Amino acid sequence: MSASFRVGLPRDILDSRGEPAFGRAALRILDDARDLEWEYLPTIVPAVDADHAARYDAIYVNTARVPEAAVARADCRLRVVARHGVGYDTVDVPAMTRAGVLVTNTPSSMPRPVATTALTFLLALAGKLFLKDRLTRSGRWHERMDNMGLGLTGRTLGVVGAGRIGRELLSMARTFDLKLLATDPQVDAIELAYLGARKVALPELLQQSDFVVVCCLLSPATHHLIDAAALRQMRPEAYLINVARGPVVDEPALIEALQSGRIAGAALDVFEQEPIDRGNPLLAMDNVIVTPHSLCWTDECFHNMASTGLASIVDALAGRRPQFVVNPEVLQHERVQAWLAR
Repeated sequence: MSASFRVGLPRDILDSRGEPAFGRAALRILDDARDLEWEYLPTIVPAVDADHAARYDAIYVNTARVPEAAVARADCRLRVVARHGVGYDTVDVPAMTRAGVLVTNTPSSMPRPVATTALTFLLALAGKLFLKDRLTRSGRWHERMDNMGLGLTGRTLGVVGAGRIGRELLSMARTFDLKLLATDPQVDAIELAYLGARKVALPELLQQSDFVVVCCLLSPATHHLIDAAALRQMRPEAYLINVARGPVVDEPALIEALQSGRIAGAALDVFEQEPIDRGNPLLAMDNVIVTPHSLCWTDECFHNMASTGLASIVDALAGRRPQFVVNPEVLQHERVQAWLAR
């Protein structure tokens, strides 16, 4: 007798050995579920399509987009789109809501790993770590006197976006005696004060910070939030760090600011185009650190993400509300109410 529910997992979550990058332990969540069978999609796909939505009750997505067309057909059986991560800008959430499809993500697994990424970048920029690595490897040892690092005591860290990740970063940064600023219209000033941070408007944060860390969600309101005008407000000795999404920063404006010396440098784990074009000027700059949207990836991080994401699928298909639902208004949809116990 076949299982009641089908779950599709993405192939872009597999490593070069064909093993899940998050390890096999998290798969037991699916293996132990009743009336459920799962499989990997036959190929790596750039987007979930209507055929996938007709075959599966739930799909776990990593990099694939989930457009409106995926849920447009009458034979759509899809109930859950579970994101492997926090961001869901690749999912057409309004379209999923209209179609009665739950969208889930894994916010509880990301604050510490991404905050650690931001702090790693901050320390590397302050100490000129990669530049000094190149000096050592190229026999330019005696140039070290001309490449003094930046002490952190009394310097100012400005965090753009004080959600789970931003607050975790502020908490971790207190160890280094940094002055802390944060901007986020959704977070209360008193809550930030408990972390030792002062809530300010974006212009004040940009003007006062030695390190500006971008860790807000990508949305229409935050697209190119850090544009040419914002970069002009930063201090010439300041650094920009982006661990959010590439389009939050206007990349051509950033390149111009770096080339002209308007800011001191940058560290980027995300880009407007991913993978980044090999001819992108950012890759040739000594004052820029780049990583391939993966610096926070650790065995711990991926296991926690997969455990949370796969559990959301099992919960939903068993009639329970998942812990993290991106579009809670979908719970009122008649299609959802027909199968999800409230």
